[in-house]
Amino acid sequence: MKTFSFERARTPAEAAAAVARRPDARFIAGGTNLLDLMKLQIEAPGHLVDVNALGLDRVEELRDGGLRIGALVRNSDLAADASVRRDYPVLSRALLAGASGQLRNRATTAGNLLQRTRCPYFYDTAQPCNKRQPGSGCSAAGGVTRSLAVIGISSHCLATHPSDMAVAMRVLDAEVETVKPDGQTRRIPIADFHQLPGDTPQQEHALLHGELITGVRLPKPIEGVHVYRKVRDRASYAFALVSVAGVLQRDGSGRVAFGGVAPKPWRVEAAERQLPQGAAAFMTQAFAGAQPTHDNAFKIPLVERTLAGLLQAARAA
Repeated sequence: MKTFSFERARTPAEAAAAVARRPDARFIAGGTNLLDLMKLQIEAPGHLVDVNALGLDRVEELRDGGLRIGALVRNSDLAADASVRRDYPVLSRALLAGASGQLRNRATTAGNLLQRTRCPYFYDTAQPCNKRQPGSGCSAAGGVTRSLAVIGISSHCLATHPSDMAVAMRVLDAEVETVKPDGQTRRIPIADFHQLPGDTPQQEHALLHGELITGVRLPKPIEGVHVYRKVRDRASYAFALVSVAGVLQRDGSGRVAFGGVAPKPWRVEAAERQLPQGAAAFMTQAFAGAQPTHDNAFKIPLVERTLAGLLQAARAA
């Protein structure tokens, strides 16, 4: 790990301004992803701004019936929160499917949204990677792609986004609250927060440099059967080959989002009209344009079968 300077911010605006002053500065909270990347020298920030003392660690019910989740709420606390378990069980289930208990005790809401891909070529510093070094090439193209994306990719990057929590937040239509270095605030719909690689795979989200996530806002609870199913190579502490988050009705209607298949949580609202006709009808529209490789072509039928199982469970509920 390379040397770096360190400071503790007292307010969100102060933290944002501190990071904005230096192009090599980063925020740090739980550090469950960033510290690993620093040890491997995938990232080498020259300055870290600790945001743990900013008071952004509360879950609050809103007057409009929704919920506000502070950026520093730990994943374990969020999964166990009574209002989340009661009104947004798909979120609680997604959180409990991620990582290990020890990591969930440290990982934060904002950090979960911002965690970087687990593509093996991104982690192998001996291999070219456009996320790690823009313009160097994508080693996954022509490489081993079993765990990588089948849709939303480009010739520059095939990586998936690793978060379980973000998939559930996508199906719930969450909004990400931020403060900019100039003190102005904004809300970013979760649909627009994560970005597809295109020609700039290193640009993974819509945040400006120095812009700090302060919370996530959920709309009023959605009636229906809340489900999250994660298919992985082992029963725990593994990233999804395929995951499905859904809020479904007994007639098969509802909304669904997918993980493990794209560079961002994958949801196609227009295709959800096809859900009452079954998983096959939905897949035709939601995964149109998919570009699976020989290694990961199995993900397409795996998504369909996983979704079909959830639709069946919703009808039986």
